[in-house]
Amino acid sequence: MDVIVMRSIFTVSCLCVFVGIVAWAYSRKNKSQFEEAGRLPLTED
Repeated sequence: MDVIVMRSIFTVSCLCVFVGIVAWAYSRKNKSQFEEAGRLPLTED
């Protein structure tokens, strides 16, 4: 394999991981968990 092909494969795999993380973060089933975590610093002990 050529170095250019390996770099291209690495770039495409990083892009796929990034898109997967963004899809996970914006999925509707995680919204309630993220809202609860976002309110955590505002709660008093």
